[in-house]
Formats: sequence, C-alpha cells, structure tokens
Amino acid sequence: MPSRLALFSLLVPDYDEALAFFGGIGFECREDTDLGNGKRWVRIAPRGGETEILLARAVNERQTSAIGEQGGGRVWLFLQTEDFDGDYHLMQAAGVTFEGPPRDEPYGRVAVWGDPWGNRWDLIQLARPDRSGTTR
Repeated sequence: MPSRLALFSLLVPDYDEALAFFGGIGFECREDTDLGNGKRWVRIAPRGGETEILLARAVNERQTSAIGEQGGGRVWLFLQTEDFDGDYHLMQAAGVTFEGPPRDEPYGRVAVWGDPWGNRWDLIQLARPDRSGTTR
C-alpha cells in the first residue's frame, strides 16, 4: 500500500511567474528540469515540507480554462504553519490578499487567501499539532 501523497499538480499559465510568486511566500524550488518543447518538471514545496506541488503549465484550452478552478471555487489547498501570525504578516508583505481577517475555528486558526490564478487556500495553524482532531 502506498505510504504518502508525494506531490500533486497545480495548473498555472507560466512556470516562471508561478516560481516567482511561490518563492516570494517562502516556497523552495526543489527541481526545475527542462523536458523539451517548452515542458518542464517543476517541483516546489514550503521549506521543510514533505508534500510537493508539481507546477503544470497549461498547454491547451481545456487546461487553461481550469486554471484557478481545480477546487471548483472552494478552498482546496491548505498551507499549514506553526507560526500563524508571523507567516500571515510575511504573506501580506509579499502581496498576498486575504479574503478576511484570521479566525479561530475548532480545528485551528485560519485565514483564506487566493493565489494570482484564483485558487483558494487556507493558511492554517492546527489546534492540535499531532493532527488528531479538533479541540471540541
């Protein structure tokens, strides 16, 4: 049985634009390999993170129309932090727009933000570091 989710693809219009954005909020580029014909294998992750994002440049109309819509308008990406306030302010300084102020939920402290392509994310500090559930 597989043991972990290694990476997932995120559709973007341009590799370099995506690298610049994610680098500005503290992600690291773990690999950027030219595969020819304009295609690259670009893996990024938060510093020290285990699961990686494969940046996938849209190459046709169907893929282009799905940029920013992979979650169907819902928050579908969750960026976990151990320093909510510090990372919240760092992201604001980098130009990230939050949809509202941070809020406390049973599962943790959270604020919704959007990337430049319309994907909705949560910046989240879980209530329990061991991820065993909520505080209720």
